[in-house]
Parts: sequence; structure tokens; C-alpha cells
Amino acid sequence: MAETSVQQVAFYDVDGTLVKTNVVHAYAYYVVNHPSLRRRMGGFAKLLASIPAYIATDYYSRKVFNEWFYRNYEGFSEDRLVVVGEEIVEKVIKPNVFPGAIDLIKRSKDQGIRQVLITGALDYVTAPLAEYLGVDEFAANRLEIVNGEATGRMVGQLLAGPNKSQWIRDYAGRHQLNLDDCWAYADSFSDLPMLSMVGRPCAVNPDFKLRAAARDFNWPVLDLR
Repeated sequence: MAETSVQQVAFYDVDGTLVKTNVVHAYAYYVVNHPSLRRRMGGFAKLLASIPAYIATDYYSRKVFNEWFYRNYEGFSEDRLVVVGEEIVEKVIKPNVFPGAIDLIKRSKDQGIRQVLITGALDYVTAPLAEYLGVDEFAANRLEIVNGEATGRMVGQLLAGPNKSQWIRDYAGRHQLNLDDCWAYADSFSDLPMLSMVGRPCAVNPDFKLRAAARDFNWPVLDLR
């Protein structure tokens, strides 16, 4: 059975589009605030050593990057993921929301458009951020939890690259949505499939490749910085 229909939706990527921070910043905060000194020191040293490989992997495939990166969360307690996730939003992400982001969302919402975040970040961080931004709903990556601890594996569809466009397609089907009447905002060329799903795409703070694609497709470009 189809869910209640909506008329228009604005879909937003988050990292780099609405905020300066990314999934690495969130994980770094989790690590440096871990109650175990050994876990803090070892985790931070491992993170620093892995950054060049993470950059290379992210350039190759955002999906592969996420699958590999989130293995770092193995052993984290779910209670701590929730509590520290709220701290991350308050202390790290809120100060790094781009100046024009909240105004963009507010103006769109005032037009009666439903606001949806779709991000590769974890739900523990995305939920309080979504509340702060005043959006209607969000889709985020979720860690598998067994006996109260993260296994490092993901649950459900991994939200990265082309999978975001599939999520939007499924969402449109559930809500009887005409995507030609919808918006999408993203900053990375990896989100080109997401932008291509809707009739009103917009490149926000775009990287070089997305800026070139936006120029070729005659898409609007926004700078929220």
C-alpha cells in the first residue's frame, strides 16, 4: 500500500552541502572522547595514518569508502553513540553549518515543500541535526547493533553515490511523487545521480567536476558559504 502522498520535496545532501564537516570529523570526536585512553590513543593514531587511504578510496568510490570507514565503529556502545552524537551536533556541526543553509531550508519550507535530508552520515548524528535544521525527515546510514554494541557492519541500503538516487526513487514510489516537481541539492560529483533524479537540481558549493557538469546541464549553482 502506498504511503500518504506529498506534492513536492526538496532532497539535501548534508556534508559539504549544508555543513563544512564530514563523517571523519564525527568519528574523530567519538574517538578523542572515548572513555578508554587506549582506545583514544590507538583510534586517533589509526585515523591519522589512514587519512591518505581514505581520501583515495573516497575518490574511487564513496560507497566503498563508507563500507570501509564505518568498520572503525566496531565495539562502540549504542548508548554512547547516541549521547556523543548529540554532543557532536552541538559542539562540532552546528558551528559549521554554512551561513546560507538554514535560510535556504526555511525559504523552501515556507513554500510548502517537504524537506528531506539524505546523507551518508550516521543516524545518531543526523537525527539531532535534522531537528536543528527544522527538516521534516531524513535518511542516514545505520550501524548494525548486537548486544548493545556496534559490529562495524551497516544495516539496510548503504546511502552513498547511486544508492541515494535509488532511495529517492523508492521514496517517490511510496509517496506517489512526481520527481519532475522536486528539488535536490548536493556538492559532490558523486551525487550526480541524485541530482539527475529530479526536475530541479542545484549544485551547492560544488567540486570541480560537479561545477563542470552543472554548467553542461545548465543547472543553477549556489554558494552557501
